Amino acid sequence: MLTVLLTALATGALVLLALNFTAGEKKVQQQLPRLYNTAHPQFERALGSLLGPGIVGGNAVTELLNGDQIFPPMLAAIKAAQKSVTFETYIYWSGDIGKQFADALSERARAGVPVHVLLDWVGSAKMEESYLAEMKEAGVLIEKFHKPHWYNLARLNNRTHRKLLVVDGQVGFTGGVGIAPAWTGHAQDPDHWRDSHYLVRGPVVAQMQATFLDNWLKVTGKVLHGEAYFPAIAPAGGQKAQMFSSSPSSGSESMQLMYHLAITAAERSIDLSVAYFVPDDLTRKLLMDALARGVRVRLVTPGEHTDTETVKAASRATWGELLQAGAEIYEYGPTMYHCKVMIVDQLLVSVGSTNFDNRSFRLNDEANLNVYDAAFAQRQTQVFEDDIRRSRRVTYEAWRDRPLREKVHETLTGWMRSQL
Repeated sequence: MLTVLLTALATGALVLLALNFTAGEKKVQQQLPRLYNTAHPQFERALGSLLGPGIVGGNAVTELLNGDQIFPPMLAAIKAAQKSVTFETYIYWSGDIGKQFADALSERARAGVPVHVLLDWVGSAKMEESYLAEMKEAGVLIEKFHKPHWYNLARLNNRTHRKLLVVDGQVGFTGGVGIAPAWTGHAQDPDHWRDSHYLVRGPVVAQMQATFLDNWLKVTGKVLHGEAYFPAIAPAGGQKAQMFSSSPSSGSESMQLMYHLAITAAERSIDLSVAYFVPDDLTRKLLMDALARGVRVRLVTPGEHTDTETVKAASRATWGELLQAGAEIYEYGPTMYHCKVMIVDQLLVSVGSTNFDNRSFRLNDEANLNVYDAAFAQRQTQVFEDDIRRSRRVTYEAWRDRPLREKVHETLTGWMRSQL
């Protein structure tokens, strides 16, 4: 009897492991024919109708570089909230900045403002319980995404990686930043990371709110709506934008398809700020096709300072053919590089939580803001080139002649690529 029980438990554990460590939904295998470029009206139609929510005008998006620029306006917006605060994040750890957010959110809840906080169960594991206790006592409604229960054990590998803050339904923030000491400062040393976040005003904030509420509904079963969450939003600027999201439970491949359509349509340039760059075979093929038709492809990625050597090794294993074909790859020098930005033809800029890897494309819940504006793209290109100046270019010869131990490490990590 004991043998049967142990066998059943072992079988169940193996089934759960297999369910959690598959690559997600069926991979996109088809090649995308190149029917138009980024300047053609059909490009926006495809991204706004085929894959995502409609592109809306009247927006103003402002880049915030590193913690000293990012956190003060986020905290100021929370403290000024009158109707609602909705906040979703992957990383929330202990430290001074975490305490500041807990205090600000708690104060607004005590003032009677509905405050909703959605934390990833894995990403918030290093958060002090005292922060949670403070917020709950103040009336903040806090939920953990995919906290283990018997009914969702097969989905433990699906995390929310989204970074969204919406205040009063009128102002939003998104990008790559987590709530932890590493994101404070101004990227001045290896203990303070380089990252970008974005302040958003205008009608697209309603799409950001809807993206948050999608996961809030999944976790709680409750629908948040009404004036406090979806007020009328006046135009705030001249930029066109859309909030693009993906989830294994509702179209995990839409984010990857968005990237693929943009790469396929590129005519002049593709600039990628990528914290984690582990492209699959099809994505590499599309980048190679772009290089072959004369598109300049540049990447900035972490160098010596990285938070995961495994991903770095898996990434470097994919560089050879791209370097040979003319791609420019730069390793950021001063600190960990956590940015997630794609700029195509200095026209489309996609920013948010999505990394250039299988975990973001097929396993995590992700959210990106797509901005269609030449002036905004030009500013982000200047930021990108400032990062290049702090980076070391990797040549094909240097990549080819790297030490044998690195090549062995890269080969071993290749077996894990579907989970990276």
